[in-house]
Amino acid sequence: MSTEQQQTLDAILRQSAFPVDSDVSEQRRLLRELTSAQPLPADVTAKPTTLGGVPTTEITVDGIEARHVVLYFHGGVYVLGDAISAAGLAAEVGRRTGARVFSVDYRLAPEHPYPAAVDDALAAYEALLGDGVAPSDIVLAGESAGGGLAIATLVNARDHGLPLPAAAYVMSPYVDLTLAGTTMETKRAADPLLSRELLEPRVTDYTAGQDAALALISPVFADLAGLPPLIIQVGTNEVLLDDAVRLAQQAATADVEVTLDITPRVPHVFQAYQPLLDEAGAALDRAGQFLTARLTGTERVTG
Repeated sequence: MSTEQQQTLDAILRQSAFPVDSDVSEQRRLLRELTSAQPLPADVTAKPTTLGGVPTTEITVDGIEARHVVLYFHGGVYVLGDAISAAGLAAEVGRRTGARVFSVDYRLAPEHPYPAAVDDALAAYEALLGDGVAPSDIVLAGESAGGGLAIATLVNARDHGLPLPAAAYVMSPYVDLTLAGTTMETKRAADPLLSRELLEPRVTDYTAGQDAALALISPVFADLAGLPPLIIQVGTNEVLLDDAVRLAQQAATADVEVTLDITPRVPHVFQAYQPLLDEAGAALDRAGQFLTARLTGTERVTG
């Protein structure tokens, strides 16, 4: 069924893709319409809370004794989305990791350009530590821009001298806002969602005149030395494929333990389409195994 599933999903995504000439308010409206039509599973509870003064959504799954915490960052190229819109996917990460999840409502551009999102992400992580959660019990996760923000938060936390979490999981990470990846062109026809034309105005919104190659804007250019183990997942039908590949290369060059997990013929953040695509659940299972091993492994070392 996989080929048929992939083709069906591709057709759905092409039909619902944002018009290239749409502005931020129109894109936000379209995204709200899409996400509001997808209710959370019956065993998932989401409630508003805060971490370090930053709004978050706490997500729990019935029946899971949550000893661990996932700090989750939603996608939306830094201008779209919110914590609750990502709750369905974030819950699946929590389910497979035996963790409660805090999805972070970081401030969005253009109203709040860089470094607002980066500051909010670090504040949320610091608050977890301040609340007494051991770093060895925390993993970071995120999709698209949220994946980039997760990596930037690791770099930022390291540079602030904070203890780092057990691991991080990023899905289709958006880590190069200079848009220099070769697949920005070579995967243009294959990607049903994203394109250079769609991304360029949103880059301008977020960077607000600052250099898009700054390490905390585009962490593919950051020094990744000392970061915890990473699992990076990406599909081959996306213009951001090269972002993920280069991020893995940078991590490996910096002696970071990294797993690059590439699934053929699936789109951007394919894990979000678990009900439609067998590969989505399988990828989440692999990530859950990776994260659980690092959480329990860290516990043994420190316990």
